[in-house]
Amino acid sequence: MISSKILINNRNISHGFFDRRGGVSKGIYKSLNCGFGSHDKQKNINENLKIVSKKIGFKRENLLLLNQIHSNKFFLIKKKPLIKPRGDGAITNKKNIALGILTADCAPVFIFDPEKKVIAVAHAGWRGAYNKILTKIINKLVNLGSKKENIIAVIGPCIAQKNYEVQQDFIKKFLNQTKNNKKYFKIIRKKIYFSLRDCLKGQLKDIKIKNIEIIKKDTYNRKNNFFSSRRSKKNNHDYGRNISVIMIK
Repeated sequence: MISSKILINNRNISHGFFDRRGGVSKGIYKSLNCGFGSHDKQKNINENLKIVSKKIGFKRENLLLLNQIHSNKFFLIKKKPLIKPRGDGAITNKKNIALGILTADCAPVFIFDPEKKVIAVAHAGWRGAYNKILTKIINKLVNLGSKKENIIAVIGPCIAQKNYEVQQDFIKKFLNQTKNNKKYFKIIRKKIYFSLRDCLKGQLKDIKIKNIEIIKKDTYNRKNNFFSSRRSKKNNHDYGRNISVIMIK
């Protein structure tokens, strides 16, 4: 489990970005696969989620996971719903509701206002970045009373630029949005590479968020022990999901 250097000293919250180690799953899902969207055995996934809940310090039934759809849709959570909300972000100021995000190259993002004691999570892949999910969530926090100077954003482990090759239509889409997006791309030997984490950081800076931390772990690199959608698809097999969780204690 990886902790944020900014968040770890705050006694009001518990959090962690988990890699694939420490669980019970076997084979290509070894070992802490937390994604029901995979073809892993459900009993193994449930056991892995119990391991995560123990590590963070919440009851398994208090974990909120989303039906993630690569959108900019988010939810204000006052109590845990019976059915998974269909979207990619959540906000709460309630204690002991653990907000979880599942990823396998996309970025999990934690947002925290220590003054208002409110947390948020986002699942931010390129579609989430393009549709500015972080901007939408933070604007909502401001509407709820947060001040931007108090907001902390932590961008978790995701695929690094050197392993994120994209096609011409991809870069055109971002450049059509704004020419300023050009700085998030590199062209090496006629191949185009996109920096998801820099794009997300840039969007946060654009809306005057200054307290930003990036966990510089590349999920594609096998040595870092994360599940990776892109790496697995390259090898023509299914993949597990990494989980990231934050909770107000």
